[in-house]
Amino acid sequence: MTALFTSVQSILTIVLIIALGYALRRKKWFDDNFAGTISKLLMQIALPASIFTSVLKRLSLDKLVSLSSGLVYGFGGVALGYIVAFLLVKLLKVRPGRRGTFINMFVNANTIFIGLPLNMALFGDKATAYFLMYYVVNTVSTWTLGAFLMSWDDPTKADNPDSGKSTFNWKKLLPPPLLGFLVALVFMFLPFDVMKVSWLSFLINALDYVGSLVTPLSLVYIGIILADAGLNSIRFDRDTVVALLGRFVMAPALITLLIVGGMKMGFSIPSLEAQTLIVQASAPGLAVLPILADNGHGDVEYATNVVTTSTVLFAVVVPIVMVLVQNI
Repeated sequence: MTALFTSVQSILTIVLIIALGYALRRKKWFDDNFAGTISKLLMQIALPASIFTSVLKRLSLDKLVSLSSGLVYGFGGVALGYIVAFLLVKLLKVRPGRRGTFINMFVNANTIFIGLPLNMALFGDKATAYFLMYYVVNTVSTWTLGAFLMSWDDPTKADNPDSGKSTFNWKKLLPPPLLGFLVALVFMFLPFDVMKVSWLSFLINALDYVGSLVTPLSLVYIGIILADAGLNSIRFDRDTVVALLGRFVMAPALITLLIVGGMKMGFSIPSLEAQTLIVQASAPGLAVLPILADNGHGDVEYATNVVTTSTVLFAVVVPIVMVLVQNI
């Protein structure tokens, strides 16, 4: 019951911030360029700062090595998720502009804002290390192949045949959030803990403050998009329903099959670790998907729709997940 209450509280928090963005846009507090400004600020400044500080605060090389089994199962589930999503994109003929969002919904979850508090409520501090393993998997997946697919799925390329002849843009292969993660990994190899160096505290605090903008501004952005599109734009069309099934059914099912299969082959892991990985694989879609869709000239309304609906529906998913993981 505590976990369900925590999840509902987190979802209500998200809905309130989205509603704030919606209301202020309707009142014309935000001009037509404000959403684009938020998008640029988040992608190029706030997200790299947030990922950099989060990795150094929550991870160490020792933790990565000692919990490598979680990384194996996590990346295995992600890889299978990408394969299934790619096949469905072809089978369902998902149109350009939606494909990147559709695939990301299958694979990448909102681990920090919803996944972390839910995990703490379910399992307590003793499961934090296992959560961090999934956090690494999710972060790497999101800002490597996930972000690349969002920029690759640019429908404007179809309108401009000559665009495919242009020089490859390496910035799309190494987006700023991924660079923030890679730089953090480099700092992890230093013989001292950067986060504990007193004379650098002002810089770490600045990065913390800037990084804390990510979640609220992403949700305000979703509210702005909803206000521009109208609430009647929220719908359960085929692409939305299948993407939601991928997020809430396929993603946790794939990692569960890998864990059960590994156990039968003798590669057992603690029950608490298995439960943590499955719960995190069931979290809603990334709040920054509409930002990524906007940067890739994709279908921002579709991205907003699947993020909003997955967040709200997660309140229904939580009790089911709680019952199922007890048997792992």
